[in-house]
Amino acid sequence: MRKHARLILVVLALAGCQTTTPSTPQPPVARKIPHLTKIHGETLVDDYFWLRRKGSGPVMSYLKAENAYTDWFMRPTAALQETLYREMVGRIQETDTSVPYRFGDYFYYYRTERGKQYEIYCRKHGGPDAPEEIVLDLNELAKGKPFIGLGVYEVSDDGNLLAYSLDFTGFNEFTLYVKDLRTGKLLRDRIEKVASVVWAADNLTVFYAAEDEAKRPFGLYRHRLGSKEQTLIYDEKDDRFSIDVSRSRSDKFIFLTSVSKTASESYFVPADRPEQLPMLIAKRADTVEYYADHAGDLFYIRTNDKGRSFRIVTAPVANPGRENWKELVPTKDDVTIDGLMVFAGHFVLLERANGLPQVRITDIATGASHELEFHEPTYFASAGDNAEFNTNVLRLTYESLVTPASVFDYNMQTRERTLLKREPVRGGYDANQYAIERVFAVASDGTSIPISLVYRRDLKRPEGNPLLLDGYGSYGLSEDVWFSSSRLSLLDRGVVFAIAHIRGGGEYGEHWHDAGRMMTKKNTFTDYIACAEFLIANRYTTRDQLAIYGASAGGLLMGATLNLRPDLCHVALVEVPFVDVINTMLDDSLPLTTGEFEEWGNPQNWDDYRYMKSYSPYDNIAATNYPTMLVRSSLNDSLVMYWEPAKYVAKLRAMKTDSNPLIFKVDLEPAGHGGKSGRYDALRDLAFDYAFTLTQLGIMK
Repeated sequence: MRKHARLILVVLALAGCQTTTPSTPQPPVARKIPHLTKIHGETLVDDYFWLRRKGSGPVMSYLKAENAYTDWFMRPTAALQETLYREMVGRIQETDTSVPYRFGDYFYYYRTERGKQYEIYCRKHGGPDAPEEIVLDLNELAKGKPFIGLGVYEVSDDGNLLAYSLDFTGFNEFTLYVKDLRTGKLLRDRIEKVASVVWAADNLTVFYAAEDEAKRPFGLYRHRLGSKEQTLIYDEKDDRFSIDVSRSRSDKFIFLTSVSKTASESYFVPADRPEQLPMLIAKRADTVEYYADHAGDLFYIRTNDKGRSFRIVTAPVANPGRENWKELVPTKDDVTIDGLMVFAGHFVLLERANGLPQVRITDIATGASHELEFHEPTYFASAGDNAEFNTNVLRLTYESLVTPASVFDYNMQTRERTLLKREPVRGGYDANQYAIERVFAVASDGTSIPISLVYRRDLKRPEGNPLLLDGYGSYGLSEDVWFSSSRLSLLDRGVVFAIAHIRGGGEYGEHWHDAGRMMTKKNTFTDYIACAEFLIANRYTTRDQLAIYGASAGGLLMGATLNLRPDLCHVALVEVPFVDVINTMLDDSLPLTTGEFEEWGNPQNWDDYRYMKSYSPYDNIAATNYPTMLVRSSLNDSLVMYWEPAKYVAKLRAMKTDSNPLIFKVDLEPAGHGGKSGRYDALRDLAFDYAFTLTQLGIMK
């Protein structure tokens, strides 16, 4: 340990950090170099702005010092980390195969092999008993590389070519490749900074969305294989909008959709006439979104033009303007239409009602509709791999906090549901040993906030137990429940796991999102605090046994919550956190900034600036006691730059008045917003997080 302490002191000195020579290593203290920003007549002083100099000697030395201190702090948990890791690996089916889905003449699936980090993508011609063809083996492509991320994976209509994209850095910057599946050879076509891709029906032309320097997909390009030309056919000039290219489920049309946080606009190109210029469906309008699919002579359109909960209209392909929209499903205040899938004889609505997902199926010919039934109090259900258009079978996925991820085929005519696979859990998992609940906290304005919980049935309640409370609450994204065999390592040690479904998310549709963004963003934080207080008041846990967790925008939630109520919990896990709101939203060269003005606000506007500054975690750190904290980041994260958590930790160290542990772990090797890419590496990181949480809650083994 003394040798390890000396290493920390050397690294601290190289980083220009203040150092002492105690017997126990002290946490790094970053130097202060004031950086001034003048805005709205105010001068903002940022002492840690220098940490933005990625790759510079002082920055890298400081980050290494933080990692060295974290390694020292976590050293006593090494045995527990290994135990947790072995438990997690021991529960997964390491050699496994996904449920195949049909596309064209092939059945596609992926499989995993014991000891290998990544999926192997395969197919079989004609049926499940045919010989296997390996389409893409990520393990082979990842050899010699610490990170690999698969972006697009699109097979041409004739099944001969694969367009796929890879990122080897974690920066979410993907390069497009084309592979001839008949020979296994790569074509010479290679395109950088590609976001989305589709094939035209000629099996020779690809359409792709390209990113600009701020990683915004701005341009739709057409490329004919073998040609050196990349033809720009659409250029989105409004920085609030990003483009996406997709194919209708009928495969008849290619859709270009330009989307902001509050509006959208769509164009279409016949898939068999790729040279044709895109044709507009309907001109964009403020605060109006619409998204199209196709069957027969009609476009089926999901739109919120008559209400925030969305409705379904049809429009003739020959003249799809708004004046020709015909309502098929009206908007309802209590049911939000989250998604639309059109088949040859049915259309499927992915809805949310009472804060829970539901699936509604309508027969196009008769108009008769029915809703699928799910019987657990909290769950997640959605569509799975549905590549076929002319079919009566809907592929579904379902899971809950106690039910492993399950794949079903549902016959939309006979209403027969067939279980194809349930995620295996090795080691004798018995769902009956665990209980799930859905309870409601009451927010400060009287709004009911759902909470999903899972715990062992033999817990010692009502005296209270250790509890980990997860939260997110941004972008209108629902924090849906999911099954995790790894989580059993917490539950079996007596920890309750809970999810707070707070405003800013999408559990109750766009109204729920609207109530937690822009000038109502603080509802997200107070909702989360109300959930924590409810769980304490109802003896699910105590303040000294409560751990809180959030990542990305959920990290913003953690930072704001801790500034409002630093006494709320005992432990906080803050991962890849968006905590430096003002500085980031003032820098339009960064990914996401301009496009997110409609989520957070634009600090160039006084009202937005004043409100954002009042909750920005970095700007509101106080000289007070904070709980024990673990903060995590990645040097190559492109969604939340590493310097946000680095600056946050540095300022916390300088200002907090307690002696509670604060450790910062940053991946310096290639890793992304979600951490490392390999499945075993990801479990190592999770074991680290769990070991920190458990030991800080007094659970040592």
